[in-house]
Amino acid sequence: MTAITDDENEAGDRWDDGLIARRAGSREAPVEAEPESEEVGEEHVPIGGAYVGPLRVRLDALRELIGLSRTRLDGGALAEAGRVLDEAAARQRLSSRHTVVAIAGATGSGKSTLFNALAEVPISETGLRRPTTTGPIACTWSEGAAGLLDRLAIPPRLRRRPLAGGNEELSGLVLVDLPDHDSALVRHREQVDRVLALVDAVIWVVDPEKYADAALHERYLRPLAGHAEITFVVLNQVDRLPGEAADQVLDDLRRLLDEDGMALGEHGEPGAAVLALSALTGDGVDELRDMLGKFVQERSAPARRLSADIDAAAMKLRGVYLADGRTGLDERSRDDFAARLAEAIGAKAAGETAEREWRRNASRACGTPWLRLWRWYESSRTPGSAAPEAPAPVEDEQTARQRVEQAVRTVADEAAAGLPVPWAQAVREAAVRGADGLPEALDELAAREATETSGRPLRPAWWPAAVLAQAAMTLLQIYGGLWLVGQIIGVLEPGLLVPALLMLAGIVGGPLVEWACAAAVRGPARRYGQDAERRLREAAAGCGRAKVLDPVAGELMRYREVREQYATVSGKAGAGRPVAGSNGTVRLLG
Repeated sequence: MTAITDDENEAGDRWDDGLIARRAGSREAPVEAEPESEEVGEEHVPIGGAYVGPLRVRLDALRELIGLSRTRLDGGALAEAGRVLDEAAARQRLSSRHTVVAIAGATGSGKSTLFNALAEVPISETGLRRPTTTGPIACTWSEGAAGLLDRLAIPPRLRRRPLAGGNEELSGLVLVDLPDHDSALVRHREQVDRVLALVDAVIWVVDPEKYADAALHERYLRPLAGHAEITFVVLNQVDRLPGEAADQVLDDLRRLLDEDGMALGEHGEPGAAVLALSALTGDGVDELRDMLGKFVQERSAPARRLSADIDAAAMKLRGVYLADGRTGLDERSRDDFAARLAEAIGAKAAGETAEREWRRNASRACGTPWLRLWRWYESSRTPGSAAPEAPAPVEDEQTARQRVEQAVRTVADEAAAGLPVPWAQAVREAAVRGADGLPEALDELAAREATETSGRPLRPAWWPAAVLAQAAMTLLQIYGGLWLVGQIIGVLEPGLLVPALLMLAGIVGGPLVEWACAAAVRGPARRYGQDAERRLREAAAGCGRAKVLDPVAGELMRYREVREQYATVSGKAGAGRPVAGSNGTVRLLG
């Protein structure tokens, strides 16, 4: 097989059957690759249905996750997840009978030689001139792979077939030889990166000199450690190593792969296959061919690749979906928020005012008429003499706006604690939106409660009896007084004892009734003040819940949904199980 050079690539549109076919006649090689030009108009063989099993569940969860997160995350954070969905849909429409395997490696690693050895026909040029492979070259062992090669953007002139009657065990294999990943030409490296993102599996070819190259491990093997099950790592050119040096280099390669985080498929465990061979002498090539044959016949590589891509996308999204510890609002936080609003609205002061008003009304109703008459006289004689109530200072108005805003900030911070940054910001924004108009709403509640309180009768059931008793004491005083006056003017017979006793009973009994009523009213007055405070607290808590807590709980529920979807996507359903509390509160465990 001959080289595919840049100049020849540019002249590719003038070739009828490809460079290999053109030069085959001028070579003495006994075999030639069969061009695959007949696949140009070939129909694609689709998978024939949706993905099934856990993979389908994870894809659906990833799609739902993106939908729920679009308004909370920027497009860049979801770009990789979206690409995975697009590639999953594209691969699903193509052949499921084929497995696309790329051969990648550094300059001089012998990947083209291995490519030819597996195909058992010289397809990709080998030699000392670098780079020898300037574009992806494909070899397919069966029909129906045209769509897959179109997806890789490999032109028909660079598609080959092994000799007729090739290895049947490799039926369904699509082998792609890539340019050098460390090529000095940028377009070659870009081609490698593009194709590696689309193939079903990769054979990494390393040589004894560059197997520890940092560019290979840091740029490819380490980021692709999660794709171990679709990875083959081949130590080529072992024929150049004397004695036991090959085993030592292979052990060191395994150590480096382990440090990269790549699982090794040893002792029946899933992971990357690592083996040593010599593509030049053929030593170990049959073993790799057998492994590829079994790998291709399983027809599970596309699903494994897609599953690994989902794992990688989920790992990149981990920081925007996983919370630190428990999140959400518990009952203590909700109660503290309600207490802060009650303090801002002056619920305690309102209760104390209601209690004083109750006692004042009791004093007016049960007091002696003479005392009430004296108070009326004093107030009418000197209008305005009653001490006016001091106006409330600005900072002690019914609703202190700053206290309300501080309460909202505090509950928002508690709700956002531990959440990833985008969701914490969404929670805070929901709280701020809800706080808009909250002070005014609380003012209306306080005013309405004050109006309702002032309109209620402030008299218990026993007050009429107390008023009747006070009236009786007053009548005794009047009756005794009139009796004495009648005796003085001679209308009645003299006798001072009885009228004096009646007047004394009225004079002493009136204050006693008033004192008894004052003692009896303390309990009801206190309960009345507590009821007024409770009603105002409940009204403030309800207003705060409707305007702030419910929107915050809605954002926490949305985060709960995306957290559940993320757990499914990452294959850890049930982790971080959300727990819904009362009144829409949410706590996430784990």
